[in-house]
Amino acid sequence: MALRLVLAAFTLASSLIAGGAYAADNGQDILRVFMNQARVLKLDRPVAKVIVGNSEVADATVADSTTIVLTGRSFGTTNLVLLDQDGNAIADERVLVSIDEGNTVRVFKQTERTVLSCTPNCEQHAEFDTTSKTP
Repeated sequence: MALRLVLAAFTLASSLIAGGAYAADNGQDILRVFMNQARVLKLDRPVAKVIVGNSEVADATVADSTTIVLTGRSFGTTNLVLLDQDGNAIADERVLVSIDEGNTVRVFKQTERTVLSCTPNCEQHAEFDTTSKTP
């Protein structure tokens, strides 16, 4: 609960600055981070253990006892669990790692779609290639 309050303040600040750290998902908050980018999470109490459900999707590093750095590794969802020194859960948050839409180019060829991430060079992402479906 304490993390939700801290993250709520973080979300408000980042939504004003960078478009938001949370995405709405049926009324639930999801901590959002872009692939190959990091978010700094400031906590109001010390964390002793950090657990990421799927370390291939996101990684979390303890910068100090009240600062976590969350890094997006690949597209997908996972969760972030923070425990205090007594093993009590501080938070269990869903994490969404997505592509930074501002740096993408979509190429449509008949029913096929290719998404290129252009930061700084354009590279194709197979996870977003589709056949016979276009949004």
